[in-house]
Amino acid sequence: MNITSFLIYCVIVTFTPGPTNIAILSTVHNFGTKKALEYTAGATIAFGLLLGISAMLNTMLVTIIPKILIVMQVIGSFYMLYLAYQIYRMDVSESAETPTSTFISGFLMQFVNPKVILFTMTVIPSFVMPYYTAVPALAVFAAAITIIGFCAFVTWVLFGVMFKKFLQRYQKTVNIIMALFLVYSGLMVSGVVELIMR
Repeated sequence: MNITSFLIYCVIVTFTPGPTNIAILSTVHNFGTKKALEYTAGATIAFGLLLGISAMLNTMLVTIIPKILIVMQVIGSFYMLYLAYQIYRMDVSESAETPTSTFISGFLMQFVNPKVILFTMTVIPSFVMPYYTAVPALAVFAAAITIIGFCAFVTWVLFGVMFKKFLQRYQKTVNIIMALFLVYSGLMVSGVVELIMR
């Protein structure tokens, strides 16, 4: 298992601006840290739940359709390349709608956030399941990814305005670096590097 590309993928997807992170930033601005942490708690629990659902669904699919893992790896690779393109052209200066700053709204946001849904449905089969299929191992990875997500959400709470200003000031440079890291992760998952090395 390429732990480096796994961690890079998890960190980039969870730490870069997306609907949940922008909503957290907006909550900090409009309602303060306490409300943002409440929203973050809901978002984190839903994130972990989605990862658990993904692990269970993918485990069942691999049992029923053995070749599905290869398909999910390909989908995961293309999704990473798509995300790299989106991050490259992202404009974090655009204002986000002010969210309702509650635990429930943070929880429900994850179930309508395409970035989170696609990430949770591809990270386990792309990075973990080619090497680990036992339920305890999948649970450990789901927990680890949830912790990474929680750290990302808290980062957006803690840095608030300062983090947003930094991203706006160095937006293009940060976006290019993050996009290149995602391209690297996508290539590692796709198996193209292994084919070239043979």
